[in-house]
Amino acid sequence: MTQHRSASDRPVKQVHLAAHFPGVNNTTVWSDPEAGSHIDFASFEHFARTAERAKFDFLFLAEGLRLREQGGKIYDLDVVGRPDTFTVLAALGAVTEHLGLTGTINSTFNEPYEVARQFASLDHLTGGRAAWNVVTSWDAFTGENFRRGGFLPQDRRYARAKEFLATANELFDSWQRDDLVADPATGVFLRDARAGAFEHRGEEFDIHGRFNVPRSPQGRPVIFQAGDSDEGREFAASSADAIFSRHATLDAGQAFYTDVKDRLARYGRRGDELLILPAATFVLGDTDAEAREKAHEVRRQQVSGATAIAYLEHVWNRDLSAYDPEGPLPDIDPAPGENTVARGRASVRMHRDPVAVAKEWREKAEAGHLSIRELVIETTGRQSFVGSPATVAETIDAFVQADASDGFILVPHITPGGLDGFADTVVPLLQERGVYRTDYTGTTLRDNLGLADPPEPAAR
Repeated sequence: MTQHRSASDRPVKQVHLAAHFPGVNNTTVWSDPEAGSHIDFASFEHFARTAERAKFDFLFLAEGLRLREQGGKIYDLDVVGRPDTFTVLAALGAVTEHLGLTGTINSTFNEPYEVARQFASLDHLTGGRAAWNVVTSWDAFTGENFRRGGFLPQDRRYARAKEFLATANELFDSWQRDDLVADPATGVFLRDARAGAFEHRGEEFDIHGRFNVPRSPQGRPVIFQAGDSDEGREFAASSADAIFSRHATLDAGQAFYTDVKDRLARYGRRGDELLILPAATFVLGDTDAEAREKAHEVRRQQVSGATAIAYLEHVWNRDLSAYDPEGPLPDIDPAPGENTVARGRASVRMHRDPVAVAKEWREKAEAGHLSIRELVIETTGRQSFVGSPATVAETIDAFVQADASDGFILVPHITPGGLDGFADTVVPLLQERGVYRTDYTGTTLRDNLGLADPPEPAAR
C-alpha cells in the first residue's frame, strides 16, 4: 500500500484494528433477539471469520477465573461462563488463516512452564499467530479456586508477573530455530542434544529442566498488557508489545499515549516497539442522527434498571434493591469495609474512596437531573464511535493520526454478528483513505502488527 504523507510531511500512520469477543460485562446485550450463544463454537467462528474478512490484526478473548457474585449469589445480569481460552483459540486457528489469536492468561495462578508450553503450541498450530495478554489477579476471592488462594499481596502481583514473563521467555528461548533437524538421510533429529535445557532461580520461581516444545514461528507470542496504573504502564513499557487503555477523549488518549511511549527509552526501546490500542464500542447508522438514537437505545439495553442498582451497590456496598432505578440516588452514604457486596468485579477496586465517589455522583445527578439509571448509563460508558460509517471512519483515523492511539480493539454489543456492519461499511472507507490494509502482507501476527521478531537466543 502506498505510504501517504500529511501536509507536515509526516508519514500517515496505518490504523490497527482488532476484535474483542465480548465477555462477562454489560457491554454485551445477550437478551437482544439478534444475539447468539457465547458457548457454541459457531459464534466464535462467525466472529473470527468476520474479523479476518475485514483484515483485522487479531481476535481477543478476555477470561475470568471465577464467576462474579453479588449478595452471595452468581451475578447473572451479564453473560455467565465461557469455554476455556486455549481450547477456543486452537479451534479458531483451524478455521482462519491470517487472524492473530490473543488469549488472556493469568500470571498469578498459573505456572510459567505450563503457560509457555500452551502458547508455543498455539503458535506452532497457527503458523505464528499467537498472542498473550498477561494479567494479574488482585483478589483472594478469585484465589479461593486455587491452592495458592489469596497468598499474594496486591503490591507483589506485578513483581510476580514480570518474573513470570521473564521465566516464560527463558523457556521460549531454550530452543534455537535450527535445533530441530529431522534429517532422514543422516538420521539426525536434533542438532544439539542440549536443546530445551533451562534453569531459573528467582524469588517467585525456582525451576530447571527441559522445555519440550521447539521454537515456534514467532519465537515468542506477541505480548499484550492491560493496566492503567503506574505499575501497569511501567510493566508494559519494559516488557509488552501492545497495551490496552480505556481513555474516552482525544486529550486523555494523547496524554496516555505520550506517557507510555516516553517510558520506553529507559528500557532501550523505540516508540514503534509498543502499540497503544484502546478498547472501543461503536454504533452505526445511515446518518449521524440515526446512530445517536440507536446508541441511546443500546445504552438502555446495556444498563437495565436491575443492572443500574447492582452497579450502584458496588460503590455503596449496601443492599439497594428497595430503591427505584428511575428515582434519585440514595441519601445514605456508602458502607466502608473489606467485605464487599460484589465480589470478583473490577469496578469495586476502581472506586478507592466510595464516599468521595458518592458525593461526586450526587453532584452530577443533581446538576443533570439524572436518575440512578441515567447516572450509571452516563458514568459507565467507554470510548465509543457513534455515527454514519463515514463519520466513524474519519474519527478513528483522526485519533490515530493525532497520536491518541495506534488503533482500536472493537467491542460490539451483539455477539456474534455485531462486527458485520463495521466490516462491510467502515473498513472500506478506511481503505479508501489509504490508512488501512487491503490484504494481509505478513505471515505472522508480529508481521501484521509491524513488530520486529524477538532476538534469537544466544548460541550455546
